[in-house]
Amino acid sequence: MTALAAVVLCAGKGTRMKSEKAKVLHPILGRPICAYPLKRALELGATSVVPVVGHQAAEVEKSIRAHFPDAPLRFALQKEQRGTADAVKAAQDALAGHEGRVLILYGDVPLLRKETLQALLSAHDAAGGALAMVSTTLEDPTGYGRVIREGGKVSRIVEHKDCTPEQRAVKECNAGIYSVEASFLWKALAEIKPVNAQGEYYLTDLVEMAARQGPVGAVDADATETAGVNDKVELAARARVLQQRINEAHMRAGVSIQDPATAYIEEGITIGTDTEIGPSVTLAAGTVVGKNVTIGQGSVLTASHVADGTHIKPYSVLEEARVGDRCIIGPFSRLRPGTELAEDVHLGNFVETKKARIGKGSKANHLTYLGDANIGAGCNIGAGTITCNYDGVNKHLTELGDGVFIGSDSQLVAPVKVGDGGYVGAGTTVTKNVPPGSLAVSRAPQVVKEGWVAAKKARQTKVKAG
Repeated sequence: MTALAAVVLCAGKGTRMKSEKAKVLHPILGRPICAYPLKRALELGATSVVPVVGHQAAEVEKSIRAHFPDAPLRFALQKEQRGTADAVKAAQDALAGHEGRVLILYGDVPLLRKETLQALLSAHDAAGGALAMVSTTLEDPTGYGRVIREGGKVSRIVEHKDCTPEQRAVKECNAGIYSVEASFLWKALAEIKPVNAQGEYYLTDLVEMAARQGPVGAVDADATETAGVNDKVELAARARVLQQRINEAHMRAGVSIQDPATAYIEEGITIGTDTEIGPSVTLAAGTVVGKNVTIGQGSVLTASHVADGTHIKPYSVLEEARVGDRCIIGPFSRLRPGTELAEDVHLGNFVETKKARIGKGSKANHLTYLGDANIGAGCNIGAGTITCNYDGVNKHLTELGDGVFIGSDSQLVAPVKVGDGGYVGAGTTVTKNVPPGSLAVSRAPQVVKEGWVAAKKARQTKVKAG
């Protein structure tokens, strides 16, 4: 198999975005635009991927490395914006010694499919020449470079501003995506001159140079797939296409999505069959959802694992949480990082957890905060209970054994332990360990004054009369 490298052009400023942020960093479904072509190159098995950066180079590099920490990345810098050929040429040193093909992609084209790029590489094989390209047919090709053919074979690309009237009538357009033999690429780039209306070094000149040496392979792709992002209207349009593509794939795989127009599921999310997704649900950043799960309206799951049969009720938020089988969460629950729930756990409305490990069948159904806590199986945590885990300097652990009952409106001041089967009476502040099977109560004694209300009213009436 021919060795493959990739160059992804990420250097542009994107002035039409009307933003201080580099264009390729604007997000689509939780990832920067440039992450999508970079991922496609990696999926194809590229052994070296070179993002060419320029505007806000440090920020772009930082973002890319964060999204692909283990990828074979080699960054290149285009110091001046002098055209696409100049941008690719900036990657030459990063690919020194590479023998094989170089895939050339754009950082602002997020909808390109892996299958199209595979077809491009196959077309390159079939043609046997130095270069293969992706083209697309547009009803209105204004602004796009035209694919000029002679005898049905690709001979060159002519940019719109350089076209004759006859050439402007051509509807086959260049998508700017190429597979090029490295041995040809670097020699050809050295020969390109800025002899065009823009005074730039056009990458499209490669096509004519390659056609002189042999056949140029070509693959036709849908215009939606090859569309770039130039402003925020187009950014939203590309996001809608990607959203629809992802949601349809999940539905065809057996997932029920009540309102695909409002379900935001990032690329790469795993969802089991017979799971039901409600309206306005977001599944982000590596979340894994099992089978027969129900996720209610407005819920947001980020980097969380949810096991089979769990029911997440509306408007719950999970962040880096792990949820076991058949749990019931919400509505309006928040599971923060470090939360681990065993099977059959119930967390109800307005319950918040953080670094809490909760055992099988335990319940906290109302208005509770459990932070830095290890909670055993079969516990019942009453409404209004909080773990007081922070002393202003350090975090401390609360530990509850199996079968513990915590009465409503209790405070567990960590570090503290309640042993197996222990009871804490409602309204108790627990500051000392509670032995197994013991009851802890710290309420003040109740005082009842009979006739007090009538006496109070009599006093008030006397004051007003006086």
